[in-house]
Amino acid sequence: MEKAKLTGIPREMIALRISKEIKDGDYVNLGIGIPTLISNWIEGRDIMLQGEIGLLKSGPLVTDEAMIDQDCINASCQPIIEIPGTIYFDILESFTMIRGGRMNLVVMGALQVNDKGDYAGWANPSRGLDVGNIGGSMDLVAGADRLFLAMEHVAVDGNPKVVKKLTFPPTTTGKVNMIFTDLAVMEVTPKGLLLKEIAPGLTAKDVQSVTEPKLIVSPDLKEIEF
Repeated sequence: MEKAKLTGIPREMIALRISKEIKDGDYVNLGIGIPTLISNWIEGRDIMLQGEIGLLKSGPLVTDEAMIDQDCINASCQPIIEIPGTIYFDILESFTMIRGGRMNLVVMGALQVNDKGDYAGWANPSRGLDVGNIGGSMDLVAGADRLFLAMEHVAVDGNPKVVKKLTFPPTTTGKVNMIFTDLAVMEVTPKGLLLKEIAPGLTAKDVQSVTEPKLIVSPDLKEIEF
């Protein structure tokens, strides 16, 4: 019998929740997928978004087609808005920033993550993708002060994406600090995954039912706060 799918929060709300963890003055790089939506939730704040293509202090996603500039795009190739203070530079300078440890926070999407802070996000062998597009992700996660993941909790085929052991090629090991999904907010700790927040209407048992590692339930467990 097919397991009933748990109802979580929309992708935009995952991005909003993560935006609350970003501090003014942070230099932040947003990966492909859900992370790019974060740019829509930080307008007016002193946050420096960096794009590995050579862009610093970019704005939100374009909603008016008349404002599209094909040279002003994010990691997902989505058009973004140039704001006062936006600057451009070549890819050498960009990766000097990235590899030099200048990013206070990197937010990436993920195919799998485990309770040790290892994650996979660039190739999915189950779809026959033995060679994926690694892009700058390895450089980004290696040099970041903090690494957050923004992802759906369960794959399209119903399999858990929060696993005991990665079965996909890893992007990095032991670097993930926080995991934000449509069902929960979890912190990677030396003892395992600390379940801190859950989507409205769910219980810790619900989240555990679609999570392979044993979760440590916070005594202060609460609904995801926006």
